[in-house]
Amino acid sequence: MRTFIASLIFILLIVNVNFAQESKPKNDNNKPVITFGKLTHDYGTIPQKSIGTCEFKFTNTGKLPLILSNVKSSCGCTIPSWTKNPVPRKKNGVIKVKYNTNRVGSFQKSITVYSNAKNSQVTLIIKGKVEKKANNNKAPVKDKPIMKAK
Repeated sequence: MRTFIASLIFILLIVNVNFAQESKPKNDNNKPVITFGKLTHDYGTIPQKSIGTCEFKFTNTGKLPLILSNVKSSCGCTIPSWTKNPVPRKKNGVIKVKYNTNRVGSFQKSITVYSNAKNSQVTLIIKGKVEKKANNNKAPVKDKPIMKAK
């Protein structure tokens, strides 16, 4: 009985190894490829409470349609929106990023793009410096009345 069980296990192992060797490698040549025009956007120095939006344009340089499954930012102060429909071969899409410019100081944030592409995870960077807005809302200074000399 022990010989039978040992023989059965041995045969199953041989069959399992044989199937593992016959598995074909994945053909990534047909997958979509996401190609960005730029991976970093530098805002430079921008005033506090200004419009902090930018766009990252991309092209599907692969053969099959490209689908962005998710786009996540590194913090809540950066809000991405993206092309939701599949992007056909040689067509373009866009990821729009809005940074909250209420906080003063230098910043660098990352946006991670997840897709069905060969390069399925791509990281985009936004950076810059927000400067405090000058307070131009002061009340105007009234002229003093001119006194006549006696």
